[in-house]
Amino acid sequence: MTLERTKKETTKRYILFILSLFFAALGVAITKKGELGVSPVSSTANILSLKYTTLSLGNWLIIWNCILIVGQILILRKKFEWIQLLQIPLSFIFGYFTDFGMWIVAAIEVNTYMMRILMISLGTVVVGFGVSLAVIADVVMNSGEAFVKAISDTINKEFGNIKVIFDVACVTLAIVLSLIFFDFSIQGTREGTIIAALCTGWIVKYFCKLLKSPLTKVLQA
Repeated sequence: MTLERTKKETTKRYILFILSLFFAALGVAITKKGELGVSPVSSTANILSLKYTTLSLGNWLIIWNCILIVGQILILRKKFEWIQLLQIPLSFIFGYFTDFGMWIVAAIEVNTYMMRILMISLGTVVVGFGVSLAVIADVVMNSGEAFVKAISDTINKEFGNIKVIFDVACVTLAIVLSLIFFDFSIQGTREGTIIAALCTGWIVKYFCKLLKSPLTKVLQA
């Protein structure tokens, strides 16, 4: 009976995690539509999608996430938990959800700067909501956070500090690639990226506080 209940709860948690991927991907699509930059972890894939348009943003996110998974394996080596390979199919789902989100928001007209700011703000809230669901689901980590955890565990440094360094590194890489690809001009990384970097953590914290108790009851029911 206990084993059956555990399987039932685990199934619910993975369903919630997949739902979290949908909202996080939709948030990325909304911020992308605002054309003021995307979240730091998505910024490199965004630049590559601007340069090499034969692949969609969702496809580039799949590639980027898989690179981060390979990075985890190289960093952790024998300590890498093979259950984390579930990140691979989940990265594909996230990529497909992102492209679906881009299709959903395609008809929205963004003609003014205030509308762009609104899209960035809305997208950041939706991303934060999605991430909070992933935190509450508490199953496989997404590739970005798992990569940060691999580094923090290996060098015994606080996760939050490494996360900040990782985000800065992602944005820096995106800017460098933009300078190389677009004649020393910065594309795809603007104030929206800064807004996402500064606000997402607070939004996640808010939604976790609001939703953790009721969702946990549902998951354990």
